[in-house]
Amino acid sequence: MSKEAVQTDAAPSAIGTYSQAIKTNGLVFISGQIPLDPKTMTVVEGDFEARARRVFDNLKAISEAAGGSLNQIVKITVFLTDLKDFATVNAVMEDYFDKPYAARAAVEVSALPKGVDVEADAILAL
Repeated sequence: MSKEAVQTDAAPSAIGTYSQAIKTNGLVFISGQIPLDPKTMTVVEGDFEARARRVFDNLKAISEAAGGSLNQIVKITVFLTDLKDFATVNAVMEDYFDKPYAARAAVEVSALPKGVDVEADAILAL
């Protein structure tokens, strides 16, 4: 098995010992994205919707750097610190994805990096 790191300046650089994504055997495994602005590496300001949109903008940038698009994502996991934000995630995702939508899990967690309230990772099929 060979693996290739995917990296783009249009998404936040890794803040730990991981790659933005790994491409292998026609799949791209995108690391969890939080609502960081890639230019400033700070959490975007605004409401939950603004933060969710930044997460999906980051996923989009990495998908494109890997040679794909958001609509080639086959699995997404969304992590929320409060499931009350689930409906907003659904509304935001409708703006980013076409049907048929990817398989998805949404999980409430007690905390996320940098104190954010949303994170998502994805698997992209090229």
